[in-house]
Amino acid sequence: MPASHLLRPVGTRVRTAAGSMSDEAPISSPVSTVEKPAAYRVLARKYRPKDFSDLMVGQEPMVRTLTNAFETGRIAQAYMLTGVRGVGKTTTARILARALNYKTAEIDKPTIDLRIPGEHCQAIMDGRHVDVIEMDAASHTGIDDIREIIEQVRYRPVSARYKVYIIDEVHMLSTQAFNGLLKTLEEPPEHVKFIFATTEIRKVPITVLSRCQRFDLRRISASDLVGLFSTILNKEAVRFEPEALAMVARAAEGSARDGLSLLDQAIAHGGGSVEMETVRSMLGLADRARIVDLFEHIVKGDAAAALGEFAAQYEAGANPTVVLTDLADFTHLVTRMKYVPEAANDQSFSEIERRRGAEFAGSVAVTTLSRIWQMLLKGIPEAESSARPAGAAEMVLIRLAHAAHLPSPEEAARRLLELSGGEAGDGRPAPARTSGNTQAQAGQPVQARSVEAAPVQRPSANGATMLRAVPDVAAQPITVGRIEDRPAQAPAAKAEPKVPVNSVGDIADLCAKNRDIKLKTLVRGFLRLVHIEPGRLDVNLSDDAPKTLLNELAVKLKEWTGIHWVVSYSREPGEPTLVEAEQRAQEQRVNDARQDPDVAAILARFPGARITDVRIRAAEEEVEDLALAAAESADGDIVPGDDIE
Repeated sequence: MPASHLLRPVGTRVRTAAGSMSDEAPISSPVSTVEKPAAYRVLARKYRPKDFSDLMVGQEPMVRTLTNAFETGRIAQAYMLTGVRGVGKTTTARILARALNYKTAEIDKPTIDLRIPGEHCQAIMDGRHVDVIEMDAASHTGIDDIREIIEQVRYRPVSARYKVYIIDEVHMLSTQAFNGLLKTLEEPPEHVKFIFATTEIRKVPITVLSRCQRFDLRRISASDLVGLFSTILNKEAVRFEPEALAMVARAAEGSARDGLSLLDQAIAHGGGSVEMETVRSMLGLADRARIVDLFEHIVKGDAAAALGEFAAQYEAGANPTVVLTDLADFTHLVTRMKYVPEAANDQSFSEIERRRGAEFAGSVAVTTLSRIWQMLLKGIPEAESSARPAGAAEMVLIRLAHAAHLPSPEEAARRLLELSGGEAGDGRPAPARTSGNTQAQAGQPVQARSVEAAPVQRPSANGATMLRAVPDVAAQPITVGRIEDRPAQAPAAKAEPKVPVNSVGDIADLCAKNRDIKLKTLVRGFLRLVHIEPGRLDVNLSDDAPKTLLNELAVKLKEWTGIHWVVSYSREPGEPTLVEAEQRAQEQRVNDARQDPDVAAILARFPGARITDVRIRAAEEEVEDLALAAAESADGDIVPGDDIE
């Protein structure tokens, strides 16, 4: 066969030797009939919510609000969606855009009933609709991007009802971009809607928030996530263990997307099934039942058993930091069960955790649980930042076991007082110990006995235990003589100040004497006296009084008078301030002057005249006489106390 024949297309017509045309039989070629497998879609994309009914998992308040708004036609021009990662902000924005542009043969209006796909639904959910513009503010942060939006909003949508702008991570916009968007956001054209999404709502200017309807998308509870995961795995025909799904839900921390990504990884890790052991090894988690055992060793104070249990979990592949974190979670669960017994119904925890947690809640004191919690909060960062996390975690466990049975500060103080024969914990003197068969008669001394010092343990500041010898009250020698009536001790007299202080005026004079003009001004202008006695001052303050006035006054009074002062704020109105009293006195003098016939005649004689000040001449002369007397006393002419005839 000629080589040229091999190059002819299969099934072509050829000329024979006789010159006639004939059809050449097609030469069979090895055409592959195996179809390429469809591209795999991860669970987070495959089961992404498509309508509001799917968003009912954890976001019921938002769905209810939007339902009522669409039914009544109260559709806002802008929406702000905020929440942590993976709770459905972008998905909700697309569903909202789909609801705004919903159109079928029967329905042509915005609605939340999206059970039947509309003309624009698929394109909007795929992110390729011409009238639904999605912009990532993380990469379009400048004013030029916002200026482009402002120029485009003037044009009507191409095919949809509304032109919808979805701006994700809106908090990344610059200040100039936010300012440029304000006017359009407040009064956009009727055919334009804005939907913003952000994880940092505090970074969004209040001027933007005030122009939007805000929806806070909540974290999805662990029980809702477990239900979502089980529904998806049933559709995927994947075997699973409920305990494994609970582990994934806890690791997701309220994020559906994070949970589905972990679930995808768990299916691959388990070879087509989701089992507890495979999930635990994948996440580096410890066995939750063994965490409970570790908690039990700690509350018993058994450090050796706690270290042995931790070593076994560490050898099994558990992360030391995760062990401490799980221990803190279980401590929190036990504390909650102590006050909220319904917490035992939380399905995100295993049966062992719920059952044994209830047992610990009834037996472990709150002070112990609180101490364990606080020490774990400080120990977890230590293990995370340590070069040897396992060693750091072991040191934390040793501290926990050692501190489990330490008494609280109140208990330690009470025990010391009881053993030392001092006051009891309630502030009353400790009762004297008497023997029932050794009673002393009046005038008959009792034989002295040797004194034995009883060692008393007392926790030191660094956690070590110190011993202090305390005399045993029962072993002390007691000599009983004649019983005599002793006069009751008179109560200690109150300390008197070096300088008498009986009024706010005295305090102001004391400030002037010590040349503290600032404090004198504050006392005169803001202090309203309620009650005063040596060592105690109750006052009310006028508006705008400095917050530090009372503390400063207490310090100065102690310095100037030599006794301790308690200066407290009272809600009673109190007397007027010195400034207010002087103003009222001046007003009264002016009114009295107006009533004087001579003054009234002068005011009538000169229209427009007014009284600006009133001075009492007798008082001024008295002040001048006192000043003159003081000067003469200084010269030696007249000294107070001299007899003048």
